[in-house]
Amino acid sequence: MKKFLNLWLPPCAWAGFIFYLSGIQSLTTNLGVWDFILRKIAHVSEYFILTMLIYRAFKNSFRLKTMWLLAWPVCISLGYALTDEFHQSFIATRSGNSADVVIDAAGIALFYALLPIFRNAAFLTYGKD
Repeated sequence: MKKFLNLWLPPCAWAGFIFYLSGIQSLTTNLGVWDFILRKIAHVSEYFILTMLIYRAFKNSFRLKTMWLLAWPVCISLGYALTDEFHQSFIATRSGNSADVVIDAAGIALFYALLPIFRNAAFLTYGKD
């Protein structure tokens, strides 16, 4: 049970954090174009981290063929990005935006682009010395 919690609580908590941020009515900094850039960097970062945490959980929970180890985190993260934008459509002053899903997908893709560099890094491995 401890292993399960250590592996699956972080991605669930991170998803909850994303949900919380999506519920905030106004996330502007009044920095003009920098506000836009910072919000898009936040999207990429949120989904990079979410995908990394889900990948870590799958890698250390199941014996999956490489294709499935790569596919499940993508599907879950992308599905969450879609539902996150749907959630935002119910928040006053916010709207669901399909362009944001594309930006979220860039964060997912960035994780996989960098995966060969840190595939065996300690933060992706659970319980191994």
